[in-house]
Amino acid sequence: MKTPKEKFLKEELIALLRKLPSSQKGSWGKMNAQQMVEHLSGAFRIASGKHKMQPALSPEITEKYHAFLMTENPFKENTPNKLLPDEPEPFKNATMEGAIAELQKEIDGFFSVYAANTGLRVVNPFFGNLNYEEQVRLLYKHTTHHARQFGLL
Repeated sequence: MKTPKEKFLKEELIALLRKLPSSQKGSWGKMNAQQMVEHLSGAFRIASGKHKMQPALSPEITEKYHAFLMTENPFKENTPNKLLPDEPEPFKNATMEGAIAELQKEIDGFFSVYAANTGLRVVNPFFGNLNYEEQVRLLYKHTTHHARQFGLL
């Protein structure tokens, strides 16, 4: 049985993103819609272990971030990510449809990796060594943050 967070990630996120034109700007930040979709693909690659990351913070700060992760509190607007450049990265996909197809592939890959490796833990640079439930929680928090940014939630 899927949790509401799993259901959102598996079944609802892509439908929401299909409503956006690629050039639409968010209510905050510098990314347009296509850059945001491509950014989310990267988050799923990190969560599935395809893109290996090292911790970016001290253990004490990571512990505080992890405690925040375990709450239902959303990310604040303009939450900085020191691992990203100041300006959005150029498109990786020629079209928004291509970016969404890539994201769908990464979402499917994430769920497949954890279905095949139920005890898997993967390092997130900010939140630490996360299990499946923690990764789902983080991805939900992250994707809903950007959905709010673009007026989808």
